[in-house]
Amino acid sequence: MVTTTGMQWIRGGTGAHGDDHHYPEERPARTVTVPGFWLDTHPVTNAQFAEFVRVTGYVTEAERSGGNVFVPSTVPVDLGQPELWWRHDPRAMWRCPNGRDPLTDEHADHPVVQVTQVDAIAYADWVGSRLPTEAEWEWACGTDPLLSTWPLAADGMLLANVWLGEFPWRYVRRGRAGTSPVGAFPSRTNDLFDMLGNVWEWTSDAWTPRHDIAAASSPCCNTTGSDLEVVKGGSFLCATNYCARYRPAARHAQPRGEPACHIGFRCAR
Repeated sequence: MVTTTGMQWIRGGTGAHGDDHHYPEERPARTVTVPGFWLDTHPVTNAQFAEFVRVTGYVTEAERSGGNVFVPSTVPVDLGQPELWWRHDPRAMWRCPNGRDPLTDEHADHPVVQVTQVDAIAYADWVGSRLPTEAEWEWACGTDPLLSTWPLAADGMLLANVWLGEFPWRYVRRGRAGTSPVGAFPSRTNDLFDMLGNVWEWTSDAWTPRHDIAAASSPCCNTTGSDLEVVKGGSFLCATNYCARYRPAARHAQPRGEPACHIGFRCAR
């Protein structure tokens, strides 16, 4: 477990951005230079967001119109139809991410979810920060190759909060799929926690189908609407058989005003 405060200085440098060997929207790999910056050591938690709401009286977009929630299947389904495991719930919001079972004290150190990019920017402004760019986020996540066994260690230990089993119907971990406390899994690089898995994280960048804006993408999850923005890192719903986007270069398009139970954020400065 980590203390739910603090930022980490990320040294600037030059390195690869993107990946030519996985999903088409990650291509082409290119070289970018990123100046040094500060980044939250973990995603913003429910406790941190609650303090923001208490002080400012802020009302999130989901509180006005609901959010998207995950509903697991009981049998194998067509993975080309995400509407089979997603639904819009008018009750879903950050205090009640699944439209039921309101948060308890034990969720205080879990990442806040059901927040739009607009909500994330409002919080970041309040703390004197901003959202990271896609390049900053990816640089901070690290350029070292992942283990060949990722998201498992060589000894079989799970290294990130991701889906184990056959998505979206067979979940072999204890309990049900959902967020975990920040820092419940070891840091992979830069003393940052939950960069991969747990929740997708908003960035400040608008979505492009590829890094050279030249071809169609292969979006996962529940992508509808317009005004698409980049989220990074994958979530507790990423599985080896579907949306294996728990890698630094992986990216996903998300409508900036569409909250979901697996999307949060962290701040940069």
